[in-house]
Amino acid sequence: MNEINLGTLYIVGTPIGNLEDITFRAIKTLQTVDLIAAEDTRHTSKLLQHFDIQTPQLSYHQHNQQSRIPELIEKLHQGKTIALVTDAGMPGISDPGYEIVKACIAANISVVPIPGVSASITALSASGLPTDKFIFIGFYQAKVNNVNKT
Repeated sequence: MNEINLGTLYIVGTPIGNLEDITFRAIKTLQTVDLIAAEDTRHTSKLLQHFDIQTPQLSYHQHNQQSRIPELIEKLHQGKTIALVTDAGMPGISDPGYEIVKACIAANISVVPIPGVSASITALSASGLPTDKFIFIGFYQAKVNNVNKT
């Protein structure tokens, strides 16, 4: 198994409903990084407690990302390892995770995806639809009045 390198941002996929739907690699990464940047630390705490993971957390979400990005980049430049997690699924897919990834790439900081479950692929596999070609355009808006009615 590859050793975790210092100064790396790990993009860690998390369960989309069942806490047991997480990879061994994701658990090991969450156990060994210096810090977890979490969309909602309260939500992520449940996952960490379930697997007895003691790694400290820091919130990273759409309302604080602009102030957190420089802080996280500085920690990465200091040689720290950071795992980015979202409440469910893969960070950066329909959430602000891509901003820190973009900043890391611009700063020549290593970014390593740790794949997990995918809501779109999970739904597709159980849909009975052909799976050889499909397009993911994004998630529906949370509020019905925000959805473009055409």
